Parts: sequence; C-alpha cells; structure tokens
Amino acid sequence: MLEIKNLKKAAQRIKKAVQDKERIILYGDSDLDGVCSVIILQETLLSLGGNICALYFPDREQEGYGITKTALGRLESYAPGLLISMDLGITNFEEIRQARAMGFEVILVDHHEILDALPEADIIVDPKQPGETYPFHGFAACGLTLRLALTLLEKKASLALISGLKELAALATVADMMPRKEDNLQIIQEGLSSMGSSWRPGIKAFEQFEEFRRIESVEVRITQMIALLNVRDVEYGIPAAYRVLAAKTEQEAVELLRVLQEKHKIRKDNIRLYAERVRSSLARAPRPVVIFEGDESFDYILLGSVASIISQEYNVPAFIYKKKELESIGSVRAPSGYDTVQAMKVCAPLLSTYGGHAQASGFRLRNENLEKFKDCLVDHFTNNSRTI
Repeated sequence: MLEIKNLKKAAQRIKKAVQDKERIILYGDSDLDGVCSVIILQETLLSLGGNICALYFPDREQEGYGITKTALGRLESYAPGLLISMDLGITNFEEIRQARAMGFEVILVDHHEILDALPEADIIVDPKQPGETYPFHGFAACGLTLRLALTLLEKKASLALISGLKELAALATVADMMPRKEDNLQIIQEGLSSMGSSWRPGIKAFEQFEEFRRIESVEVRITQMIALLNVRDVEYGIPAAYRVLAAKTEQEAVELLRVLQEKHKIRKDNIRLYAERVRSSLARAPRPVVIFEGDESFDYILLGSVASIISQEYNVPAFIYKKKELESIGSVRAPSGYDTVQAMKVCAPLLSTYGGHAQASGFRLRNENLEKFKDCLVDHFTNNSRTI
C-alpha cells in the first residue's frame, strides 16, 4: 500500500519523543491551515501523554514567513527538543540549520512548493518533494497532519477525538482552497458530516448566533466560519482562530466570536478600499500582463484577499505589497495556469524570501529592489503568459 513519504518515519520519531518525555514544540503558520494543523497534533499528543512545552505562530508582518530567527531566539530555552513545524519551513534553509545547531531535531510537515533544494531538516513530510510516490500531492498541511495524527493514534483513540480532528482538517482544507478531489474530498466529506453535531465548543459556539443558524447551506456556513476565523486578532502570540477552536467552553468562544464579527466588518471595508485604490492606479496604465501594486498604508494581513479580488477581475497574476521603511512584504494570487513561485524563482536574486503555491504565494524584498522585481515579473509573464 502506497504511503506518503516519511510519514511513518515522522510518527515513529514522535512516538519516541512521547515515550521519553522529550520536550516538543509545535510551530505552525498563523493562517487557518497552520492553526488547525497545530491543534490536530496538539490534541493527538496530549491524548498520548506527550510533553508539549510550547506552541508558536510567527507574526508574518513583524518576523517574516516560516521558521524565523526571532522565533528561534524565543524558543532557544526549550532546546534540546523536537521542533515540529506545520504549513511552513520548506524554504527556511538557514533557519533550520540554526535550529539544529541550537539542539533541536526538526520535523517539517509542509505542502508548499519545493524550491531548488530541500532544507536540512531531520524528517520532511511534503508530497511535493523528490522521490514522493504517493499519487495525490494536493493536500493542505492539515490533511497531512491528520494522516500523521491517525498514524500516531493507531486504534487507541476515541471516535469523538478522531471526528474532532477530522472536522478541523475539513475546515482548513476548504479554507486553504485545496483541490476538492481524491484524498481531500474524503477529508472534507468526513469532517463536514459530523460538524453539525460537533463536541468542540469553538464550533458549537457559531450556533449561538441567529444569523448563522438561519443559513441552511453547509457550504455557506463553512464560508462564514472561515471568514470570521481568518480575522486577525492576536493575544500573546496566539491567533484568534486557535483561541476559538481550542476554547474550553462555548461561552469563551462566543465572546471572542463577537469581537471577531466587529473586526470582520472593518476588514471587509478595508479590503474594498484597498482594491479600489489598486483599480484607480491600474486605470491610468495599459492593460497589464501582471499587476504589481503596493502602499505604505496597506494592512499586510488583508493583501491576500485584495490580490485574489484583483487577480480574478483582471485575469492576470496580482502581486500586492505593503511598503515598510526598508523593505516590502507582499501576497500573490493568480488565475489557473500561472505559476507565481516559478516566476519568483526566476527573480530570486532580488528577493529576501519567497514561496508558497503556484497560484497563492508571498514574498519579501528590500525597497531598492521593488522596480527591478516588477520589471523582472513583467518580462517573465510577457514571455510566459501561462506557465503551467
């Protein structure tokens, strides 16, 4: 039977860490895929008696994407230990070398595109890596983490725990817009089928809102849940999505969801404002082959939504960035058929970091390279209108 490369190897190493009471650090991206991945593995390890000593979600705007040097500085006191990263890390070559030099063993569970090489992690689970024989490569990180969790649990878990993990995997697979076919279709169907009778306080809390109860379509309900859970609200480094979905009581989750509702209204207004600014700028120029727009006032966390809107409207890749004092950070979205990671690989000497998926990615660069990067992208997409 075909298995995802290194999945069993990762499970065996984690089992050893649990048995030996090693310190385990769970490190996830701050989006819903990363958050759900962390909760899935956290609840699994706690049920097995694992010694989880820290959770970490990097602040993309302040620290950068992935395993960051800031994070390693804050986690240094937990070394030696087992650092398990989810939904990030596959492009963090230098940081992973640093983590291992500090005394961490590193397991990566990621689903993003491989660049020119693999980082020197101890174990890598990523279906896009060389030598992968498993036929389906379109997992979200939460789908891979679910597979890892089920391998760890074997037949020792209650049906309630397993259904709760599957609900999280389904929610995040939909949120990350992964292809709804093959393994993902099974994850989504199994997870959504039990969500209406979920034991999880953070999911049950949505039923306390009349406007949510009025929605009959499961698809619309999930979309509304994702919209609220994606609202940025961080306390002590922990995203709101984690605090809702890992809440111990319904009331705790309800109170936080009320805050997120208010923030969501402001978020929608700002997304509309930013999109209109980009449209106004584009109105003064010929129809572009690629859109490259930014502003100092943009809120980084909203750029993915803006890029998605603009990319759909103009049917070309959209690179939308926030300009800071010395550098800029951006989000990228593109229609089907474009590979934005490949485009950035061509322009890599101009970038500090980049990575992601073909149609949804991100970048960071110094401001003096902005125009050169734009020119490189224009040249690439002029000659490669559709690259996949």
